[in-house]
Order: sequence, then C-alpha cells, then structure tokens
Amino acid sequence: MLMIRLRRVGRKNDPNFQVVLVDKRKAPKSGAFLELLGSYDPHKKTLNLKNERITHWISKGAQPSDTVHNMLVKQKVISGVAIGMVPAAKKVEEAAKTDSNSAPKEEPVVAA
Repeated sequence: MLMIRLRRVGRKNDPNFQVVLVDKRKAPKSGAFLELLGSYDPHKKTLNLKNERITHWISKGAQPSDTVHNMLVKQKVISGVAIGMVPAAKKVEEAAKTDSNSAPKEEPVVAA
C-alpha cells in the first residue's frame, strides 16, 4: 500500500519536511520514496504541494498519513474533516486517574 507521508530533512534543530509518496512498509527516511509531492517549512509556515499529483495518487489508492490528511483538508486539496491527532489510549488512562483521585474518601465511622 502506498502512503503519502512527511519526510524530515534539514539541519539539526532546523527541520523542514518533504511530502513524499512511499510504500507503507518503508521508512520515509530510507530514501526509497517514489515521488516528491511537496514541501513544508514549519518556521515560515509555508506549504507547497503538487495538487494534481496528490489527487492522482489518492485516486490510485494511496492513503495520506493523519498529518498530511489534515494539511490537505486545510489547503482544500481534498474534502473532509480534520483527524484528531491525540491517541485515545492516553485520554482513557488520564480519565481513570482523575476519576480515582476525585472520588470522595470515606471517613471511618466512630461509635460514640
């Protein structure tokens, strides 16, 4: 399966990202990407995309990662709703911790 992912490039502490088409089983950093589809600079907040190529690959069955999906929705390349990025497991664990901490403690009954 093909994925549209971000690939980190740039110097240490100065990241830039490339939007690449890669096989799902390969790491984006391995250099084995099939096509360069755009770039993203988080410092300048600039996003350059090849919209026609992205829609072409999505029509062929490529799946965007969650972050890339949100970028494409924001740029109106594809239609849809942004995907929440917070894993559900952490929310459940935190909710369980707050419920157990906020429960009122029972005081021992003293017979008079």
